[in-house]
Amino acid sequence: MDPSQSNEFPNYDNITAEMDSSGESLETEDSVESEDSPDSTDLEDSEDSNAAQLRSSFIASDDDDLDFAMVCQMWEATNGIPGKQPQRTCPYTGEIYTQHLLDGHPRTIREVLRRDAPTFRSLCDELKRREFIKVDKNRLSIEQSLAIFLYICGHSERHRLAADRFQHSTETIHRHFKIMMRALCRLAVLIIRPPDPNDCIGAIDGTHIAGHAPASKRTSYRGRKVALTQNVLAACSFDLKFTFVYPGWEGSATDSRVLSDALTRPDVSFPLPPTGKYYLVDAGFTNMTGFLAPYRSERYHLDQFHGGRRRPNGYKELFNYRHSSLRNVIERRFGVLKNRFPILRSMPNYMQVRQGTIVTACCACHNWICMHSANDPWFNRRCNARAGQAAPITPAAGISNEADEAMNEMVQLRDEIATAMWNNHRVHP
Repeated sequence: MDPSQSNEFPNYDNITAEMDSSGESLETEDSVESEDSPDSTDLEDSEDSNAAQLRSSFIASDDDDLDFAMVCQMWEATNGIPGKQPQRTCPYTGEIYTQHLLDGHPRTIREVLRRDAPTFRSLCDELKRREFIKVDKNRLSIEQSLAIFLYICGHSERHRLAADRFQHSTETIHRHFKIMMRALCRLAVLIIRPPDPNDCIGAIDGTHIAGHAPASKRTSYRGRKVALTQNVLAACSFDLKFTFVYPGWEGSATDSRVLSDALTRPDVSFPLPPTGKYYLVDAGFTNMTGFLAPYRSERYHLDQFHGGRRRPNGYKELFNYRHSSLRNVIERRFGVLKNRFPILRSMPNYMQVRQGTIVTACCACHNWICMHSANDPWFNRRCNARAGQAAPITPAAGISNEADEAMNEMVQLRDEIATAMWNNHRVHP
């Protein structure tokens, strides 16, 4: 065969005779006689017969023609495969499903999206008004994007299940999940902020959120219960809203270490309390300026004071009891947040940076519900997963170099408050 013609394949629609190296036709006598046979028309119209003729013409040639015969077999197999079958064929599209949730029974949207329809619509309107998401006819609507995000976070569903529910490809579900996550994080900057300061402006604590880490980092992400977690530091006001969220630290990090990092990093923008104001913190933090901790080596957790014979004894125990009662607000907020968004208890295989933004976005949704749905049933339930339970206390570290005068100032303030409480308790038990 001529090397210049060895890579030229005949057209499958009009198969012609191939020439050998001597220029003579490679057609056999049988193939010539078949042109005059009564079935020649059927042979030309049939793709399978064409492939068989092409294969019989070249299978007996030299070794170089074996490659061409293999191509013919591939062509025959390919033409035998049926056309691509669409996967998302349910007529109940994502748009129809979202509208059904908004117009349907109020309990249904609470169970599926973990909020009522007016709160859902108000959040969509706010995102549109601030232009955190561009409205484009080629994209899904903001209502669908928010429904996809809340559905995945509210059920800890994987994207494939959400794709089947909303009748979109997994790529579309994944892309709009990220779009809505980023929009909610932009909204979080505006609504996760401290309120007007009083003497006590809120409580601070850390909580463990489920995490996912590569094999090289899993040791540092294992918390007290062995599972992979991230330590999220949060501040909460007494009107039940988060005022600061700092996710992303390894589960093995202590709360005081995370707070120390938040205080020393300018990009975190930790909301420091004004002069004379303070946050309530537990015994795992340092009792320093702006952070009021309980007395150590004294009863503190609420379950330790239950029962008639276990009432506070002395000004230190009375201070710890009331301190724990107030600081319990952030324990309840953590319980509500994790029960509303189960994705925080079973984090999918996301990148570490994205895991932190998911936490921030969920906290933004929590605050929005607090602002627009005070009678939300999730707030009325007893979701205190950690409330009143005695958690192991890790000695405060990382801020031990605080000036002695500042620490003594908070110690003196704590003693003054505790003494005043005890005196008032003895007069009005």
